[in-house]
Amino acid sequence: MNKNMIIVIVLTVLVIISAVQAVQLSGLKEKIMSSPVKAGVSSSSTSLGQSTSASSLDNLPQMVGGC
Repeated sequence: MNKNMIIVIVLTVLVIISAVQAVQLSGLKEKIMSSPVKAGVSSSSTSLGQSTSASSLDNLPQMVGGC
């Protein structure tokens, strides 16, 4: 095969793959925007994260040997 023909085939495959990914990303974005729960808005996960991190800091000296 000609070297230029191989380059054209590889570039065509890459363009097709990127087009498929763009369509999938668009569909995912629509699903996220239409869902009732928005990303980063949940307050319960924030309070849970703070209580979890506080308890893990209390256990830190035992975890590292009590330095």
